Amino acid sequence: MSTTVSGATEVELAIGGMTCASCAARVEKKLNRMDGVEATVNYATEKAKVTFREDIAVADLIATVEATGYTAREPEPVRTEAETGTGPAGEADELRPLRQRLTTAVVLAVPVIAMAMVPVLQFEYWQWLSLTLAAPVVTYAAWPFHRAAWTNARHGAATMDTLISVGTSAAFLWSLWALFFGTAGTPGMTHPFELTIARADGAGNIYLEAAAGVTAFILAGRYFEARSKRRAGAALRALLELGAKEVTVLRGDREERVPVAELQVGDRFLVRPGEKIATDGRVVEGSSAVDASMLTGESVPVEVSAGDGVTGATLNAGGRLVVEATRVGADTQLARMARLVEDAQNGKAAAQRLADRISGVFVPVVIALAVGTLGFWVGNGAGLSAAFTAAVAVLIIACPCALGLATPTALMVGTGRGAQLGILIKGPEVLESTRKVDTIVLDKTGTVTTGRMTLLAVHSAEGTAEADVLRLAGALEHSSEHPIAQAVAAGAAARAGALPVPEDFANVPGLGVQGVVDGHAVLVGREQLLADWAMSLPADLRAAKAAAEEAGRTAIAVAWDGEARGVLEVADAVKETSPEAIRRLRALGLTPMLLTGDNRAVAESVAAEIGIEPGQVIAEVLPQDKVDVVKRLQGEGRSVAMVGDGVNDAAALAQADLGLAMGTGTDAAIEAGDLTLVRGDLRVAADAIRLARRTLGTIRSNLFWAFAYNVAALPLAAAGLLNPMIAGAAMAFSSVFVVGNSLRLRGFRAVDG
Repeated sequence: MSTTVSGATEVELAIGGMTCASCAARVEKKLNRMDGVEATVNYATEKAKVTFREDIAVADLIATVEATGYTAREPEPVRTEAETGTGPAGEADELRPLRQRLTTAVVLAVPVIAMAMVPVLQFEYWQWLSLTLAAPVVTYAAWPFHRAAWTNARHGAATMDTLISVGTSAAFLWSLWALFFGTAGTPGMTHPFELTIARADGAGNIYLEAAAGVTAFILAGRYFEARSKRRAGAALRALLELGAKEVTVLRGDREERVPVAELQVGDRFLVRPGEKIATDGRVVEGSSAVDASMLTGESVPVEVSAGDGVTGATLNAGGRLVVEATRVGADTQLARMARLVEDAQNGKAAAQRLADRISGVFVPVVIALAVGTLGFWVGNGAGLSAAFTAAVAVLIIACPCALGLATPTALMVGTGRGAQLGILIKGPEVLESTRKVDTIVLDKTGTVTTGRMTLLAVHSAEGTAEADVLRLAGALEHSSEHPIAQAVAAGAAARAGALPVPEDFANVPGLGVQGVVDGHAVLVGREQLLADWAMSLPADLRAAKAAAEEAGRTAIAVAWDGEARGVLEVADAVKETSPEAIRRLRALGLTPMLLTGDNRAVAESVAAEIGIEPGQVIAEVLPQDKVDVVKRLQGEGRSVAMVGDGVNDAAALAQADLGLAMGTGTDAAIEAGDLTLVRGDLRVAADAIRLARRTLGTIRSNLFWAFAYNVAALPLAAAGLLNPMIAGAAMAFSSVFVVGNSLRLRGFRAVDG
């Protein structure tokens, strides 16, 4: 799908065939070399966002990508699981080829490694069994690496795939030569455990365990990475799943149930209490309270009546509504929010892993060193066999066995420990962001606060018992479906015990409720409801009501038997742990800010309660404004983390450098976030950032040592002084070190609350 903006055309392309972040960088570089083209390629979502002049055809862009060695096409629109008939099973089908290769590699490589490393398993013809088992691993299982290496070679590039392919191929082909033309195929041949540094011709050495083991390790890392990447579109699907699936359309005098996709602008449809509003529209009949918190962040339900606008996917919490559709399909606010999420995801710079960045230099150097070693020893008369032994040793010792473990093991242990603490980390790219963030933007509703209306205070008139106000008001409100009424009823029951049953009850639209409780004529609602019955609040209750409203709370008047008796304060209560969470976030060097769709009085009251300065409060913002706020902060040079829980936060979570989603929130927010806090406790956000930073540090140290062992051994290999035992021991030790270093993450502890 392409769009035209200010004379330039924008298109999104799905890119296929990328195996690492450096592939994305190569495609991006080729596209940007085209005159009049600006492109950003995201390896995580496998998409390219391209802006180009109108005289350039999309086919030209696709041809450029294909000339680079990859595939490109315009992606299909994101659809729900119900529309595609897929879900987790569909995702599993996409991963099946990679999973089959991984299973093959692991099953066959384990006995190959065991026979090479354990002398007691080296029976008379063990080397031929090793060859039989290793051959499918190096050919079938490792085929994606060979294919990528060939593609890279055709375009004069080298990546980690090149090193893996060349290293495993060299090890396997040398082993074939040693078995068929050297002495390694002799019955009874063993790998002696000699750690002597001496020059050898290598005719009796095989490296099948290196070829098979490296393939299995790297495939494991690729599989877990691919599984995480496949979730890139889940945020959009989760957003689309929020909408109603069917709607009751009014056709003259009859009602007809149809799929939402069949709705047209101008259609009138019925929304019963408890149903989702099918699409954006205007109320033409009825009045109700609409819970729009998941879209707008407004904690208080919005009262609507004839003439008011309503938004699709919001919940009708009160009466029966007839709505006329004003926007349908891609024009609705929900669809626009889905596009915001997608734009934010695709707009992120491709997160290039350290291993891929280093490989751009490391791989060509290693290959050049191997060729130079071969030439040097041949030129010095050492013999072709000895020269090949040294050259192959260079390739084998450089082959990234520990490198393949460096990221997956640390990530596995770190994410496993995180899961135990209620922290879910999505992937390695997330960790880079945690190191840099300096500002943390907090959504209010459901993140800092509980996200539900709560009875916070009771004010009674002189001579009236607080218990009586609670009992009578609570009894009447219990019969109402309004969210504020339910908060009053729940609070009254908790404080005053069992509530009586009203003898009479009536809802007064837009004002409150009235009825008879224990023989008393009771009114509960807005001050206007009392005025309609010629009652007014005494001075003390009027002052209490004014103070409550100034603090952003909802004040509810209570009267019975012709006299105003009390005022109830209802609001979205601050979580008890939020002030402590703010202190912990500051201790990590972060500046906390409060961002909400609620009104400023409410926002500043909450900010004061949790310890955020008024200058760090941004209130009354729409979902698209939240994205703009995050962009503005990033434009000021800040690295921004965002914590949220609602659909209205999804696009901002995707735009932020680091998105933390509360696990108690909506699926859309959770999918758009980089970290998910399962418990919904804001203090866990600080623990999550600490754990992510610790995991990143472990990965960095793993990568350093993985390269360090290889680099340190390269001169020995080039000198022809490495026998298979030393090479194998160095590789094994580097792998053990990496795994052991990663296991230290199991000792991570959350700060005690």
